[in-house]
Amino acid sequence: MADLHELTALALWQELQSGRVPPRELAAHYLDRIERLNPELGAFVTVTRERALERADEVAERVPKTAPLWGLPSGDKDLWMRAGVPTGFGSRAMAGFVPDASDEIVETLDAAGAVSLGKTNAPEFGLPAYTESLAAPPARNPWNPELGAGGSSGGAAVAVAAGMLPFAPGSDGGGSIRIPAAACGLVGLKPSRGLVPAGSGIDSLAGLVVDGPIARTTADAALLLDGIIAKRNGRIDHHYTLRAPYDDDGPFLGAAVRGEGRFQLGVMTTSAWDGAYDIHISPEAREALAVAVDAVSSLGHGVEETALEPDDTYAPAFRTIWQAGAARIPAEGETLALLEPLTAWLVERGRSLSARELSEALSALTAYERSFIRQLSSFDAVLTPAMALTPRPVGWYDQKDGERNFEQQVQYTPFTSMLNVTGLPAIVLPVSQTADGLPMGVQLIGRPGGERTLLSIAAQLERRLRWADRRPPVW
Repeated sequence: MADLHELTALALWQELQSGRVPPRELAAHYLDRIERLNPELGAFVTVTRERALERADEVAERVPKTAPLWGLPSGDKDLWMRAGVPTGFGSRAMAGFVPDASDEIVETLDAAGAVSLGKTNAPEFGLPAYTESLAAPPARNPWNPELGAGGSSGGAAVAVAAGMLPFAPGSDGGGSIRIPAAACGLVGLKPSRGLVPAGSGIDSLAGLVVDGPIARTTADAALLLDGIIAKRNGRIDHHYTLRAPYDDDGPFLGAAVRGEGRFQLGVMTTSAWDGAYDIHISPEAREALAVAVDAVSSLGHGVEETALEPDDTYAPAFRTIWQAGAARIPAEGETLALLEPLTAWLVERGRSLSARELSEALSALTAYERSFIRQLSSFDAVLTPAMALTPRPVGWYDQKDGERNFEQQVQYTPFTSMLNVTGLPAIVLPVSQTADGLPMGVQLIGRPGGERTLLSIAAQLERRLRWADRRPPVW
């Protein structure tokens, strides 16, 4: 039998269900890999070995095997609180903080039967698109440790890509699942706004931040998505009246395994940032898109080029919301001096905004959402590059000039934040590699509630391109 980390999450779930592998043995295997690989890669900022093994025993003895993630190892993003476990939010300002209560997403993972092995690395308060804080070592790319892993779910992606976890949950407010998934050669799914009750986006500013899966395969991503949706008595336990369209055709895993259907796809290289910044799409990114286009065409899907209408409202409105979101960071007085330069700049800008400026930005983004959905409504899904550039080196982003830093993030990730603004589902797929062996991906954008279509297309591409067979050198 292959080493346990060689198996997909779905195959591990089957081993657990059969009793051939007990939860404690599986947790111990991954904890040993973390002990060996994490010092170089920085995937975890806290490893809770004894607590994880006790949890594995608890799952085996007390949690029904019908729990969707029964016995599967996972990790908590360091932006999420788990009672009794240090939670640093990637910031020196939060050093030593140990919460008394857990966030809902953590409780949902527990209820689904997952076994948390610790806290995965995240940048300061999850604001940047890279995971290189002053509070912890940087999250390094398993394909080349001189490169970054992206962010803000960078630690989660490193853990999955290096075989320290079978899959991992993340959160995505501007690309924070898809960016590190693309950098590390993984599948990363941002669900529709309102689909995942514990991370729906409805309670976040402008509805941006949703929770979703990072995995090596399409089926593993669907398995984790089903687990964090957390149905009760066969129904999604929505907390708000507003919710994503949902067809109730059973678990998403079914769509990811079957991979059926023929669809009409758009292909575009325009983004919401084109009018505000100089966006250059690298040859490697264009080649990855060409690989995906050739593959979907050969699979019988319709393909048509498309482009977004020019827009000059999106960029200033998104900047305003990004700054406003930082205004709520719990830092006052002397604590402000502990913030990193980018965060301090964002906090200062955010706290200087007027109510009128915030209101106008929210209105502009709502109008953009409606326009964007209208423009792409004739397609079942739309292909874009995942990132405009190859994975960025550690230390590449300007740490002093906030304006320049923001520009760099946009230039690397121009295709992600517009899906948070519009609330649409999107999935990143690792379709190719560069001549240097670095992963390059594409993004598929779905209609509202279009996760099944995205998973079906992704499964077809995975069977054709076999990206799950690729392993980084540290594997």
